[in-house]
Amino acid sequence: MKTNLTHRPVALAIIGGGAAGMFAAAVAAERQLPCVVFERKARLGSKVLMTANGRCNFTKDIPPDAFIRDLAAGGERGDFAAAAIRELPPRKIIQGFRSLGVAVRRQPDGRMFPADGKAATIVHAFGDLLRDSEVPIIVNAPVIGLQPQKNGFIVATRAFTLWAESVLVATGGLSYPKLGSVGDGHDFARALGHRIIPPRAGLIGVETADPRVTRRAGRRFENGCARVFDGAGRLLYTYAGEVDCETFGLSGAAVYNAERWMEHGKRLAERRSVLSTLSLEVEFDGECVRVDNPVPRPLKEAIVTIGGVATDEVDPETMESRRVPGLYFAGEVLDIDGPTGGYNLTLAFATARKAVVAIAQKRAGAAVGRRKI
Repeated sequence: MKTNLTHRPVALAIIGGGAAGMFAAAVAAERQLPCVVFERKARLGSKVLMTANGRCNFTKDIPPDAFIRDLAAGGERGDFAAAAIRELPPRKIIQGFRSLGVAVRRQPDGRMFPADGKAATIVHAFGDLLRDSEVPIIVNAPVIGLQPQKNGFIVATRAFTLWAESVLVATGGLSYPKLGSVGDGHDFARALGHRIIPPRAGLIGVETADPRVTRRAGRRFENGCARVFDGAGRLLYTYAGEVDCETFGLSGAAVYNAERWMEHGKRLAERRSVLSTLSLEVEFDGECVRVDNPVPRPLKEAIVTIGGVATDEVDPETMESRRVPGLYFAGEVLDIDGPTGGYNLTLAFATARKAVVAIAQKRAGAAVGRRKI
């Protein structure tokens, strides 16, 4: 039997098999856009499996404009992903998972979970879809380099290289490196001339040795509250929600969101070269604990990374690099983040969809142009 082999690029290489990468591959399959997924770990969705303590709060059922407003923090706007969120609002994400056979449960505040409370249900839904769509997935394959070519990119692993017309970097940030977020996407972007906003911990606990906290270590208080004050004692931010007492200090949704607000406030102050003094007050179990100049836990423990690829170097309408044509970014590798409660998975899904739709449309337009010729 005679076999004719031609070396052609795959339409899209997706680097990273987390929330953004899985969603991107699903959209590519829907659009019949040939793609290959590279994942450095042994399976897809390692970080997704541990979100919300393994329950996977995958979005928040609120209107898109309210969602976009909630992304702002510490005086910084959060509207880079606004167009992506409006095109893939929470309601569409919910409908999408239902269409894949995932039963969902809504909390009174709008947080959405799989009905069985298992993050694995979400990851398996993606896995089944990609299997049925015959999307190639290469695991245990860290990408070690991207080389732009005249007509695409060479994507290199230690074992082989692949030629791709377009590349979507969906590698996440720097939190939980054991699950695959090791900052390689930042390295790729930096090597190709992009500015990286220095990463810092977002949605993380804060340290305190206050005995009112440490003696309650291991206890959770659902009706807690966290507040942020400036150096003059003015209230800047407040969030009512769960507070957890730990051996190191404080955590829980209220603390996470207040700490994220402070980190954005500090970052804005640094850009303006002004001094920012912030304090955190946490209320729980009849106690009110003040933490001055709170020290966050290490970035590797953070739920999300603040910082990443500078968004002014990425087109929000396509997620394409303004510096390197054909290179796209989605999810936490970008300098985007949200509060706890389903926001960050939604950001990953929406930016991934935005990128893949743009890639598919560009490729279809190019094909039409070639046919006309």
